[in-house]
Amino acid sequence: MVMTTNTNTTTNTSTTTNPSTTTAAAGAADAVGAGGTAVPGAARLDLAKSAPKVFRALIGFDAAAREGLDPALVELIQIRASHLNHCAYCLHMHTNDARKAGESEDRLHMVAVWREARHFFTPKEQAALALTEAVTLVADAGVPDDVYAEAAAHFDDQELGHVLALIFAINTWNRVALSTAKVAGTDERR
Repeated sequence: MVMTTNTNTTTNTSTTTNPSTTTAAAGAADAVGAGGTAVPGAARLDLAKSAPKVFRALIGFDAAAREGLDPALVELIQIRASHLNHCAYCLHMHTNDARKAGESEDRLHMVAVWREARHFFTPKEQAALALTEAVTLVADAGVPDDVYAEAAAHFDDQELGHVLALIFAINTWNRVALSTAKVAGTDERR
């Protein structure tokens, strides 16, 4: 996932405005209401503009992580992590990318419940999805040895390193999108 700017902001009256008609200064002025509390829907930081070196580093990390991995597997990992992190922006983006890459609707609908629909996924994909869940939810139970061992049985060391890096990358992108209030349906990649 590569993001640039938030294309839609919501005003205090819950109407959507286009940023081409609203200045960044006006959005920033609305960000804090009376008493210093944050106003829901106010414009948030654009990481690409505010921290361009950091943003470019994330893009580079993401690109390096996916090198050599099957593009379908890349999207499945990104979709599952985005489900778990409740990141609608990334989920919308990566399900669309998967469709464009030829992924079936049936498989896309089953990613969230892959354990109950294993026949839709190869054993290698199942191992990657289980590892994605464990790493994404690492604070809950760590990464169990059996989950790691199953992934290691399906990926060589280089592939496993890339799968792990991809999981780290999508979790970072999910946090960027959620923290900066990216709006689902506004794919901001250039």
